[in-house]
Amino acid sequence: MRLNRKLLLNSLAILALIVIFQSCYYDNEEELYPDAGDCDTTNVTYSGTISIILAENCTSCHGGDFPQANIKVDNYNDLKTVVDNGRFWGAINHENGFSPMPKNLPQLNECNLKKIKIWIDNGALNN
Repeated sequence: MRLNRKLLLNSLAILALIVIFQSCYYDNEEELYPDAGDCDTTNVTYSGTISIILAENCTSCHGGDFPQANIKVDNYNDLKTVVDNGRFWGAINHENGFSPMPKNLPQLNECNLKKIKIWIDNGALNN
């Protein structure tokens, strides 16, 4: 009887330790989002950076002959118009008062938003 009680107490102690150590789990941003630290924002250009982000996320709806909402961003001149009036940044940054873009999809990742913001802050040049 004594042996069973000792075995039970040891089992409970081990179980308690397992529970305690499992509850100490924490999320580490670098482990959850490994690419977050690899955001290269040097040499951000329209042709080498911005146009690629737009082609991957925007131009399927806002390009071609019949762009949605009559907003076209598949070429520099049309994009610059939307950038200059503030609609572009407001929409992709999901600011209040703007239709969040991409429509019905998650916001662009933080790295792409950083690159776009840098490009805009540097004058949104056609480079």
